[in-house]
Amino acid sequence: MQISVNGVTKAYGSKRLFEDVNVSFSDGRRYGLTGPNGAGKSTFMKILAGDLDPDTGSISRPDKTSVLRQDQFAFEESRVLDVVLMGNKRLWAAMQEKEHILAKEHISDEEGERLGELEGVVAEEDGYVADSEAAALLVGLGIADSQHARLMKELAGGLRLRVLLAQALFGKPEALLLDEPTNNLDLDSIRWLERFLEEYQGVLVTISHDRHFLNAICTHIADIDYETIIVYPGGYDEMVMAKSAVRSRVEQENAERGKKILQLQEFVAKFGAGTRASQVQSRKKQIDKLALTDLKKSNIARPFIQIAVKKPSGKQTLTIEHLGKHWDLPEHDGGGELVVSRDFNALVTKGEKVAIIGPNGVGKTTLCKMLVGEIAPDAGKLIWGHQVSIGYLAQDHRDGIPDNTTVNEWLYTFDGSATLSDVRSLLGKMLFTGDEGLKPTKALSGGEAVRLIFAKLMLTRDNVLVLDEPTNHLDLESIVALGQALERYEGTAFVVTHDRELVSTFATRLFAFTPNGLIDFRGTYDQYLETYGGPAPKKSVRPGR
Repeated sequence: MQISVNGVTKAYGSKRLFEDVNVSFSDGRRYGLTGPNGAGKSTFMKILAGDLDPDTGSISRPDKTSVLRQDQFAFEESRVLDVVLMGNKRLWAAMQEKEHILAKEHISDEEGERLGELEGVVAEEDGYVADSEAAALLVGLGIADSQHARLMKELAGGLRLRVLLAQALFGKPEALLLDEPTNNLDLDSIRWLERFLEEYQGVLVTISHDRHFLNAICTHIADIDYETIIVYPGGYDEMVMAKSAVRSRVEQENAERGKKILQLQEFVAKFGAGTRASQVQSRKKQIDKLALTDLKKSNIARPFIQIAVKKPSGKQTLTIEHLGKHWDLPEHDGGGELVVSRDFNALVTKGEKVAIIGPNGVGKTTLCKMLVGEIAPDAGKLIWGHQVSIGYLAQDHRDGIPDNTTVNEWLYTFDGSATLSDVRSLLGKMLFTGDEGLKPTKALSGGEAVRLIFAKLMLTRDNVLVLDEPTNHLDLESIVALGQALERYEGTAFVVTHDRELVSTFATRLFAFTPNGLIDFRGTYDQYLETYGGPAPKKSVRPGR
């Protein structure tokens, strides 16, 4: 079984995403669909799923194709376990019809025969172990047994999306289309998902901004660039290296051909009107054969993030003494209390890079807000050192950007001495081109908002950064740029992220939320995994700029 794409073209107005694409996604292979924001990844995935028609061309897919849906409000009145079972449409329809017949007071002979047929369908679709298989998927994705009988509307939004992921995985689909499956997953759930997908036998196509995830599970990368889709063997990092090598080779060949063509043209110009006509004609034929390979412009663009420090902080940057914080949980979440920290102590010195990691809902954002003074602790205190200046990126990135201004005007508020040329140069590094500095801030996309906040941090040059989920809305190239910037940053950083590749890149220390509470781990992420269990992440070949 495979997914076949034949002559597919898609454009919106004058913007052509891809043209006359012919590609096959084969059974037993796992494809990562990559490309920068705006390249058309989600559009192409919708075409594969049959949710969107191409301008030209056709798609063929297996009958049993499962798609990750992101509509968390589609099953408000359904039980969590039932929503997962709906992922196998044939089984769910048979179970519903069977239940409807059995609810009748009298069953006719025809209905009795139909019950027999339905029992056959249930058996063929492994219906007698369906509940246990669905429950195992939910537990693997971090949804406890106690929540399986609850209605979807009683779950938080992030958990609902996990249920929809379990629905997509359920029922042994022949093809699996997953758009950002690691969104709203904590590190443990992501690792569980990786193990599950490595065992999957059908054809998988997935979009993800998690580079480690793509490197871990993908056998191939289908990259959207040059208005087409090119398939490379291996994971994401291998694709970047192969793509760069191919382009470099073609550019070098073009340069050598260009020199040869120039020499031949000089000969033709010098002797074209003379007695060496046969040699001139020979040179002209050589010129025709040496035509340069057309190199379309790549749509890949990586921002250049470089956050300097205006003034260094004191050596003892942050002292945390006996920090305590808890929240009372609402009844619909089971009541009780969430302990964020209890008697937590740490001394962070200048230049340390702290990754804040842990499952969703344990208090990572609360810790960030305590660090920047937006929330007070219940006990203990946080003491910032000499000349500390904090730059903050909130989890809801739009919170820090007012709606009633433009990109340029907002940046000027942080450095009145900056010239128009300074601001334009800074915005250019963050991929704002042309007149995009005049863009109203209320019209910014999620990725643009994050890049604008980084432009602001490059202006303010704070010596401490507190970044809460900075990779949200960023494409892979921007995440790589962020990791490199954090490595180069001379100040102190506290970063909440589920991106393991990013954590492995920059972190020298971890504040980790564990079953035993918040701990201070002095070491890298690889060392943390070795200490607390689980396989270390695969080593990546880090592509250059």
